[in-house]
Amino acid sequence: MIRRHAPAPEDVREGHPGDGAYQDAGQPDLRTVHLVASVLLDYPDERLHEARPVLARAVSRLPAGDAARHLTAFLDHLDATPLPELAEHYVAIFDLKRRCCPYLTYYTYGDTRRRGMALLRFKHAYRAAGFEPAAGELPDHLAVVCELSGRGATREAGRLLHEHRAGIEVLHHALTAEGSPYAHVVAAVLATLPPLGVRERAAALRLAAQGPPAEEVGLEPFAVTGDHR
Repeated sequence: MIRRHAPAPEDVREGHPGDGAYQDAGQPDLRTVHLVASVLLDYPDERLHEARPVLARAVSRLPAGDAARHLTAFLDHLDATPLPELAEHYVAIFDLKRRCCPYLTYYTYGDTRRRGMALLRFKHAYRAAGFEPAAGELPDHLAVVCELSGRGATREAGRLLHEHRAGIEVLHHALTAEGSPYAHVVAAVLATLPPLGVRERAAALRLAAQGPPAEEVGLEPFAVTGDHR
């Protein structure tokens, strides 16, 4: 599975000044939640522990609520868990369990030709906001979409999160069923979205019951391989 390589700012680079990348900068709490979630959903390495004090300060400034509570719970787990153990859990959950896939288009399209077109939509949304995903990165990783929001393009990122709300709900349910602390991070993201509608709830239940389509072709232009770094 393709993974996001690092939580560094350059992973999603600012594009052209004045192109609208920061038109929604008036939502600092939303941006903070999403940017912290982006870092926490990345593969855990030494940089995560180095960033821990900065993340904790950012979360401590959030208003009381579900998002702050869930992020705090994960940071507490981070403090109590050796890094190799956390990294092993990350791989076991996100790399080896299909139900815990962090790539949003997978839930709707599986590994089908239609997923390739959906990935292009993500790329176009990034570019329209003045950003470019890092080279070799699939743009539908939940961490990358959250980073897009955290860097200022909350409208574009919010539209993508809303369109793939059912998949995020299934991911959260799967992580909860696995007893994974990463369920807290996904729950924090969900807490920033509008309440689940009847149609979205039905779509999530259908996805949970049936799973994504299973056609195993059509992603060659997007296939990227690599190790965690």
